[in-house]
Amino acid sequence: MADTRLPRRMFLVALAGIYLCAFVSLYVQVPGLYGREGILPARKMLKYTGKTIMEEMKDTPTLLLLGPSLGLDTEQGMELICLLGVLLSMGAMLLEPLRDSLVFLLLWVLYLSLYQVGQVFLYFQWDSLLLETGFLAILIAPFHLLKWRTTQSRPHDNITFWLARWLLFRLMFASGVVKLTSRCPTWWGLTALTYHYETQCIPTPAAWYAHQFPVWFQKFSVVATYVIEIAIPLLFFVPVRRLRIFSFYSQVLLQFLIIITGNYNFFNLLTIVLCFSLLDDEHVGFWLGRSKKKTSSSWTSTLQSVLNALLELAGYCLLLYGSARYFGLKINWENQNIESKPAFTYHEFMQWLKAVMLPTVGIGALSLSWEILSAMYRCAFVRGFFWKLWTTLQMAVFSAAAVSMFGISLVPFTYMEFESNGKLWPGIHQMYNLVDRYQLTNSYGLFRRMTGVGGRPEVIVEGSYDNESWKEIEFMYKPGNISAPPPFVAPHQPRLDWQMWFAALGHQSQSPWFTSFVYRLLQGKKDVIDLLQVEEPRYPFWSRPPTYIRAQLYKYWFTEANEKGELPRQWWRRQHVEEFYPTVHLGDAKLEAMLVQHGLKDKGTLKRATDAPLPFALKTIQDYIHQYSAPAVLWSLLLTVATISLLRALMGRTSSSKPKSPKQPDIAVAQNLGDKNQQDRKKEEPAAETVEDKLEPKQRPAAGDGLKSVKRKKAEKS
Repeated sequence: MADTRLPRRMFLVALAGIYLCAFVSLYVQVPGLYGREGILPARKMLKYTGKTIMEEMKDTPTLLLLGPSLGLDTEQGMELICLLGVLLSMGAMLLEPLRDSLVFLLLWVLYLSLYQVGQVFLYFQWDSLLLETGFLAILIAPFHLLKWRTTQSRPHDNITFWLARWLLFRLMFASGVVKLTSRCPTWWGLTALTYHYETQCIPTPAAWYAHQFPVWFQKFSVVATYVIEIAIPLLFFVPVRRLRIFSFYSQVLLQFLIIITGNYNFFNLLTIVLCFSLLDDEHVGFWLGRSKKKTSSSWTSTLQSVLNALLELAGYCLLLYGSARYFGLKINWENQNIESKPAFTYHEFMQWLKAVMLPTVGIGALSLSWEILSAMYRCAFVRGFFWKLWTTLQMAVFSAAAVSMFGISLVPFTYMEFESNGKLWPGIHQMYNLVDRYQLTNSYGLFRRMTGVGGRPEVIVEGSYDNESWKEIEFMYKPGNISAPPPFVAPHQPRLDWQMWFAALGHQSQSPWFTSFVYRLLQGKKDVIDLLQVEEPRYPFWSRPPTYIRAQLYKYWFTEANEKGELPRQWWRRQHVEEFYPTVHLGDAKLEAMLVQHGLKDKGTLKRATDAPLPFALKTIQDYIHQYSAPAVLWSLLLTVATISLLRALMGRTSSSKPKSPKQPDIAVAQNLGDKNQQDRKKEEPAAETVEDKLEPKQRPAAGDGLKSVKRKKAEKS
């Protein structure tokens, strides 16, 4: 029943930062991806059928349907949504009153509106994860928009925050399980990481160094990945606090290693944000230097500490024993390495998965029930009948919402084992189908199969004026030039570069958007060219579009490190495989046929209003932003937020440590107190003061006369 006020605050601030990265990254790519002359114009996704706005939004839940009423086309509507998302997310990062459930509701609606028309460039697992996490933030965030500051914890806070922990469990557990259910030979042979670093979408320079590790270390790293993704997530729900803290650091370590070796935009950062649900105020206070040491020495607290230590030790021993047994870990002292291999078969693993799937659901249900019972216990200690009734009502509503979210999440979670999925209550399937379009809950499973085992496939686009001499068209981020080092672009996601990676894994007919991409390059559309290169000298056809375009398929490999350990002169080596896309030109019959086949042919030029204030402002902002690269824009905003937060913290510390002047304030306070006491005395004894004032100084009694007269009277009576 530990309090989670600080972790929840960290969760909301960090999630607002993730929203900022997502909106900024997409904003700079909207014209080239979804504009009127982009690769996949978003206007084709919106069909106005003559229904009312509410009916159309029910079919396609997006605010872009309101664009025509504002005088905006679809592209301008997407830009406006991105800018609104940037402003709201920055405000939520800087101002506590804006970390409100209504603000996070708006952020979720804005991103869902973009997702509905995003097509293949926005259908990634991290986009679905952001939408699901964003919806949970609506339940986690307080409703204090009309108040300036709210510091009190609510009894139901732990219930809604538990949903983030359950989402983290589903994400990590599924990511580990699908690697084995896919029957990928590299995952079963523990050799996946010997290919991963060079075959991932956009590697970092650190990936080249990680690729140089020996094979035994790569295999041991795969074993560690299985332990972190499959075994340790079960510790998220144990009643031993230190085991949950251990699971937090293990998950953060894995995400940090992925961040430094691969450009996975905001995905790993978002996973770390979900890990905050494993923390409590005491541990966050330890980070901040505010930890409170418990001084209780009763026998019950001592016994509890001993039991927790024994359970913690038992957990560590089970992890070590299970890892050594099921992966055959042995230390080879002669060769100075660690040997490892799976000690189970695919059939045995599927039997294990079938056996643990429903008990895992039961563990989640028991954990949620405990949080609900704890909230009921806290409601019982609320003072005042009205406030007790109000908090109990809130607890009941949010408990029902949490149970509903947990129920519908079981449908995509059990996709890993279809027999367990079929045993779910039919009503849960019906609820899931009703809300599926809103991306409230999704299935996950990262790196299901390892691609590029025989070499990293890469599509190289070439252009020419005479169909004889060809020049390669380099991208800013994806591999191309073998001498260019891999970039570091996270948390920005260059979505065209990502789709180029997917296109290289299959035939060009499986990527219809590639035909539209080639068509826009032949037309020389600047918005699409900006997705490739921002600097004019780096694009060989900036002055005049190419007459011919083709694409070749290559296989890429990382180069090997030399004996001196110096930086490589060439980061890649490559080999030509085959033609990926045939040579085409404007007016080519093959090109026209493919455009018509995939519905990518322009039907006419659309008129665009630019004189109205709102469209003019949007165009001005876009023209200014397009002068800079997306990572530069993104990091500028993040550094701005960090600078403002740092200045506010320093100013707050300076004002709190400033000494007070001891003279003037103290004298003023003393004078005020003296005047007040004198006024009180005047009110209490007005007659005595009047007599004393009328007496002359010689006639006034001495200080001890009153006491002497009293003693004299007592003596006379006696």
